[in-house]
Amino acid sequence: MKKLTMIVMQGCPYCAAARRAIKELKAEQAAYAPLTVEEIEDGSAAAQAYGKDYYYVPSVFIEGEKCFEAQPGQSDESIKKAVARAFDRALEA
Repeated sequence: MKKLTMIVMQGCPYCAAARRAIKELKAEQAAYAPLTVEEIEDGSAAAQAYGKDYYYVPSVFIEGEKCFEAQPGQSDESIKKAVARAFDRALEA
């Protein structure tokens, strides 16, 4: 199982959608339940390590490699699908 990190910003509606997607996916599929997603606040010292690899939040990284970056106007459904893809990749051996 690979490490997931999500860069977020307080008050961001896309980040809220990603958090909901995480909860829903874990409830829907038992294989996702053990996955953990470390949240790092945009602008924090920890986020600076990812600073050149993302512009929008939420951005999801698997072991330091970006696998999803939300885009303005993106739907909750497409965010959920992207989080599911990230979960699938994190579970790959």
